Amino acid sequence: MSETYKSEPVQRIGFIGLGMMGLPMLENLATQGAASGFEILAFDTANAPFEKLAAHAAWGTTLRRAATLDEFAAVDAVITMLPNSTITNAVVAGAGGKPGLVDVLKPGAIVIDMGSSNPGDTMELAALLAKAGATLIDAPVSGAVAKARTGTLTIMVGGPEAACARARPILEKMGNNLIATGKVASAHAMKALNNYVYAAGLLAASEALLIASRLDLDLARFTDVLNASSGRNVATETKLSQFIIPGTFSAGFALRLQAKDIATAATLQTLTGVEAPQLNLCKALWTEASAALEPAADNTEIFRFLQQRNEAAVDS
Repeated sequence: MSETYKSEPVQRIGFIGLGMMGLPMLENLATQGAASGFEILAFDTANAPFEKLAAHAAWGTTLRRAATLDEFAAVDAVITMLPNSTITNAVVAGAGGKPGLVDVLKPGAIVIDMGSSNPGDTMELAALLAKAGATLIDAPVSGAVAKARTGTLTIMVGGPEAACARARPILEKMGNNLIATGKVASAHAMKALNNYVYAAGLLAASEALLIASRLDLDLARFTDVLNASSGRNVATETKLSQFIIPGTFSAGFALRLQAKDIATAATLQTLTGVEAPQLNLCKALWTEASAALEPAADNTEIFRFLQQRNEAAVDS
């Protein structure tokens, strides 16, 4: 790959994965990217996202649907926003006799993995793409659906500096806080660890809230105490009075995805040789909650799971 090619701006972009996060991210990219001359091909196996995109101002001009991955042969960069590493691996490396992006992309192309992938898998995919003359950068996001809609996500970015610099104008259309994390897979590792720390805080806050409710304490006042004291964390500030106490449980991030991210963080123990007993406990509880609740359960429903768990223990 020549230095001249590396310096060329990205104009043709592929976007794979139009779920709860991916669709609003693509909508912002298409809206703001029009002024930058971006031409976007979007791919998903579901039809529903495209029914919504048909009303987008860029639809049919600078935003179109790709029928197969083969159509990405001419793109300069491809964004993947997929649920897990298994699906991402299949899309990038190919699976079941079907070709992946590695078989399709032109030399010099960039793959931007914006999902919450396993760092070990990310390193393997980066090496695979490098052999084909392409580059992988990892750019997971934080901020959930609300910030995906407003284009104000925090985006962690790991990978070679030249590729990250080329990707920056794309990422800036979806997030307003870009944090360079270092080498490839570093962003995925930091995202997984961040989500573990958040989940641990939410779990602790939910347990404390449950105990407070059994003591017949004023839960709103207790939340005020937490937020004015050393127990304050993002869960106490943005989840208790907003979603848990009123019982709406609609913060916008799936509990099963939270459980998946914690499981990813737990794999880093093997990679690093560090034992993290609290991480293992957190993983076990969130995995149990994910199995017990509905697939669409919000992550704030960890409180409801703890509540049901304790009620079952009392009944037995």
